[in-house]
Amino acid sequence: MTKGEFRVAYAPGVTPGKWAGLWAERVRDVPLRLIQMAGAEALPLLRDGGVDAVFVRLPVDREALHVIPLYVETTVVVVPKDHVVAAVEEVELADLADEDVFEPLDEVLSWADRPGQPAFTRPESTAEAIELVASGAGVLLLPQSLARLHHRKDLTYRTVTDAPRSQIGLAWLEAETTDLMEDLIGIVRGRTPNSTRGRTPQQQPARKKPPQKHSTPKPRRRTRRRT
Repeated sequence: MTKGEFRVAYAPGVTPGKWAGLWAERVRDVPLRLIQMAGAEALPLLRDGGVDAVFVRLPVDREALHVIPLYVETTVVVVPKDHVVAAVEEVELADLADEDVFEPLDEVLSWADRPGQPAFTRPESTAEAIELVASGAGVLLLPQSLARLHHRKDLTYRTVTDAPRSQIGLAWLEAETTDLMEDLIGIVRGRTPNSTRGRTPQQQPARKKPPQKHSTPKPRRRTRRRT
């Protein structure tokens, strides 16, 4: 690992740019290096010490890891622009019952019951599946972030309201919760700079109440009795 930098791997589709910008503002003496790689490669690299943290799609094997779930992605179906699905804003899985659906080998969604009909082949990658969708050979379901990553002018996508969804999380080794790791945790969790490392903000000293002025009671006038 290069000395003097904090390395973070991230799965395709994850957009860590905002977090990297906040890091640059808060941790000016240590640069953040972002490395995009397949999710299957990121965790082994983390366990081998090649990076300090990874943004991955959950679930993952959590042995010896700390994992923070961050956000859930919308699932979409990618279709050619002249496909009937393109005429609506969103669809349900039942609407895809007659479609040939690609299942790439790097699939990131977990299905109890896959929709539609199995396509004629299983592409090696999402990128290859996108090419096949563009040829009109079938459709593809995937997280919206990946649909944006593989955007083509001849394709579009629509939200699938009842499909399984992918969740993004931050993972790091249990034994490596360093101050810099705490900085990153604070950033992704939206903490303010003063509490980035999880430190308890310093308590303001309690204000002392000004001493109350006790007024001296005036002596009562004694009245003389008339005889």
